[in-house]
Amino acid sequence: MSEILLDVKHLVKYFKNKKGTLHAVDDVSFSIQRGRTLGIVGESGCGKSTTGRCILRLQEPTSGQIIFEGKDILALKRNELRKVREEMQIIFQDPFSSLNPRKTVSELIGEPMRLHGRYHSSQERDVKVLRLMDIVGLAPRFVNSYPHELDGGRRQRIGIARALALEPKFIVCDEPVSALDVSIQAQILNLLKDLQTTMGLTYIFITHDLSVVNYFSDDILVMYLGKMMEKAPSEKLFENPLHPYTKALLSAIPVPSIHNRPERILLQGEITSPVNPPPGCRFAPRCPHCMECCLQETPAYVEVETDHFVACHLYGRDPK
Repeated sequence: MSEILLDVKHLVKYFKNKKGTLHAVDDVSFSIQRGRTLGIVGESGCGKSTTGRCILRLQEPTSGQIIFEGKDILALKRNELRKVREEMQIIFQDPFSSLNPRKTVSELIGEPMRLHGRYHSSQERDVKVLRLMDIVGLAPRFVNSYPHELDGGRRQRIGIARALALEPKFIVCDEPVSALDVSIQAQILNLLKDLQTTMGLTYIFITHDLSVVNYFSDDILVMYLGKMMEKAPSEKLFENPLHPYTKALLSAIPVPSIHNRPERILLQGEITSPVNPPPGCRFAPRCPHCMECCLQETPAYVEVETDHFVACHLYGRDPK
């Protein structure tokens, strides 16, 4: 069995506001083997991006453990965390707002190396920058260009090159193609897959596009209002979805056929407020299979079959 690079245990992130406590991430646990990709999917506001940011400590978790290569990064001091962060990077969703508009392409890609003292001279950094630009498919003529002079695809390639600058082992891809045209999306996804193969990278791939996550991910975690609903290998999840929410998401994928379109599952009811959520399953008010126990008890997260986990009262207990 492959080595586990990242092990997240009971991750929690709450935000206080005037109305109470917003449960952004609530008891999320998973592990990722080295060289594999975990896709995290769900509607906007489900907590997938917050999960990724908490793992990197861009936002401080409320509680839980994040074990990276045997170290709990939540217990690390500032200087220790700085060293670990060289191994953990992020590619942001918006390739324009994530780049400093006052810096050139060369400065943007070279900045992490300068901050972490990777090379003794600017000449060495410049050579590395050009090498990274070549790896991600950026022509050398753009080395002194500014972000506003480039299109979205090239800007995202800058973000990828910047993430690779310190030769990390793990990258959080936070919806890296959602702001790009479809043709550019395919180029970026293929680039990320090629980099994973050549560099042995491990990814968390956050997206709301199930077609993309099926192509890109080895395993998929479905989240809803901060909670884990279902987790399984990609093929297994698409062939045999168990949770009613997962089934509804999959039914919404566009199919290029007028004859073999699956029946759409239209969700009714109000979305549960993530602020001081009531007991029970958070999907219950919209679930077509809602039972009395769903409104009173939070379903256990159980392994229904090998590597296939689900949090639903339809599984793991006798319905009443």
